[in-house]
Amino acid sequence: MGFLDTLLWPFTWLVSTIMAGFHWLLTEVGMQDTNGLTWILVIIGLVVVLRLLLMPLFVRQIHSQRRMQLIQPELMKIQQKYKGKKDDISRQKMQEESFALYKKHGTNPFSSCLPILAQMPFFFALFRILNSVPKIADGTHTVPGFFTPELARAMDESTVLGAQLSSSFLHSDDTSAKILSVVLIIAMSVTTFTTQHQLMRKNMPATALDNPMARQQKVLLYALPLIFAVTGVNFPLGVLVYWTASNLWTMCQQFYVIRRMPAPGSPAEKALEARRLAKGKPVTKMQLSTSEEPTDDAADTTSASAGPRTAQGGGQRQQPKSKKRKKSSANRPKGR
Repeated sequence: MGFLDTLLWPFTWLVSTIMAGFHWLLTEVGMQDTNGLTWILVIIGLVVVLRLLLMPLFVRQIHSQRRMQLIQPELMKIQQKYKGKKDDISRQKMQEESFALYKKHGTNPFSSCLPILAQMPFFFALFRILNSVPKIADGTHTVPGFFTPELARAMDESTVLGAQLSSSFLHSDDTSAKILSVVLIIAMSVTTFTTQHQLMRKNMPATALDNPMARQQKVLLYALPLIFAVTGVNFPLGVLVYWTASNLWTMCQQFYVIRRMPAPGSPAEKALEARRLAKGKPVTKMQLSTSEEPTDDAADTTSASAGPRTAQGGGQRQQPKSKKRKKSSANRPKGR
């Protein structure tokens, strides 16, 4: 067993076990074990289980993104403070102040990558399983978990529109496999582009679009589909099905979040306010920044929940006067 196999062992075990479980469930309800549709549903079931397991990371990502949007005004002040300064000391100080701000509010600019990074070990585990299906079927290769040679033979014999799920565009002479690979690669690219596009155009305030991180996201908006198109030709069809289904899950999940829990100051928030006003429901504002330096507890509460800001109670609180002081002033003799 190589180093990579050892590193991926727990993820491979979980992936193979989930696939074996869904295969058993589908065949129990009457589906054929060598039917390509059965194995597509097995892979979709794998996506559903893994994405449900990663749901806490997604919730953490949403909270972290809200905090990033809340601190944008302060972050822009730091960037403006060091604007035009190219020396190493100024750059280091800007980075230190920026990361101190991230730490204070419990966020970081890489939080949006957490769900993707968490999926990668499972993605590679599935890739190695599907890439080894013929060897697992003839007994020359084994994988941890319950993906037995019998299951591998059933999967190897199954076809979808005449193409095997273990075949890929570059490593197959089958025309059906090549056509299906192209269709799935296009679906991967379109779903990725749509997800990034709706995030930037609907769920980001105008102030957040004019910073280096937003410019990097704009580059990724067009670069990721091209990366998928170039690398997807090496992936087995089963992996392409997995990635496309995962992209569809992300797109629908993000659509729900943008519609129901939009970012403060974004066009989606304005659309939500318009819908609530049309239904006669109260409208609450998400607070983008605070004028006072919050305490640690207040910062956590404000940034994590982004509580509603109401019109009342926004003025300065009148300081109470000491009754003792008032009494002493009244009893003071005149002329002194």
